[in-house]
Amino acid sequence: MLGIRFIKSQPTTHLMQFRGGKLVRQGAGLSFFYYAPTTSLVAVPIASRDAGFMLELVTSDFQGVTVQGEVTYRVGDPGRIYKMMDFSLEADGVTYASEDPERLQDRVVMQVRAIVQQVIQALPLRNALKATAEVARAVQEQLGKQPEVQALGLEILGVAVVAIKPTPDIARALEAEAREANLKAADDAISQRRMAGVQNERAIRQNELDTEIAVEVKKREIQETQMEARAAAMRRQNELRAEQMSADIVLENQRKEFVASAAENTRQEAEAQAHKVRAVMDALEKADPRVVQALAAVGMQPGQLIAQAFGGIAERAERIGQLNMSPELLSSLLGAGGGTTGVAAARRPV
Repeated sequence: MLGIRFIKSQPTTHLMQFRGGKLVRQGAGLSFFYYAPTTSLVAVPIASRDAGFMLELVTSDFQGVTVQGEVTYRVGDPGRIYKMMDFSLEADGVTYASEDPERLQDRVVMQVRAIVQQVIQALPLRNALKATAEVARAVQEQLGKQPEVQALGLEILGVAVVAIKPTPDIARALEAEAREANLKAADDAISQRRMAGVQNERAIRQNELDTEIAVEVKKREIQETQMEARAAAMRRQNELRAEQMSADIVLENQRKEFVASAAENTRQEAEAQAHKVRAVMDALEKADPRVVQALAAVGMQPGQLIAQAFGGIAERAERIGQLNMSPELLSSLLGAGGGTTGVAAARRPV
């Protein structure tokens, strides 16, 4: 109706209205009426977008690899990009007037390709196949610093490298090599396990042998200790026997000395007794026999005196014609007393 139209943008679209070559209004999620013959509209998407990429590159050892990944970005400064690329709308206010909005993704992927190619070309094949994190980190750090990206006002939200794959032939060769390496590792593991088993068995046998040796050494020490104890006991017994023999010898010597001393004392006593008897005999030889007899009779018992009297009668038997003994005399002789009456009768001549 008379060229007046209404437009409503989403919050993820930065809408700008130009009239007469001048910016009239701008903002995200605007809605307004405008006069189509004299108004130009520019709609810049500010939502995040994902741009996938699959790049065929060559490593430093001239091996082809395929790098697959994705970069996430958004328009951070719409005031820059509308000056570099055409984001104007058609008269209907819906479709873009050019293909620049679709080319933005290609331009971002081209910058990613330059960075990834630089990283991959510096790595050999084996290292490149493991460098997904390194490549993603390099793209993340360098992509936002590219002059074109900064001129477009783009903001890099994230970079992910999904895979780095070699060509099918190289992949089969690497798989075969890895398979052989795994088989060799398995064989090595089996060999090591067997060697470990042999070493363990050897260690067990060595421990058993050491134990037996230690037991034998302990037995020998015990035997040596017992032998030393027995030898010490025998030495002690010999010492005791020697001490006993020495004591016996000393005792025997003491006995010999005592016997010799006793014999000497006995001899000396006998000599003294003989000397005494000799002196008495010498004295008695010079004395009257009757005096000697009288002296001998001193202190005698009556029976001894009677016996001495009968001895005198027997000496003078040739002078005695007949000897008569009274019963009283016999009774006195047979008795223990032996009185004086009998003695007087015995001395009286018949």
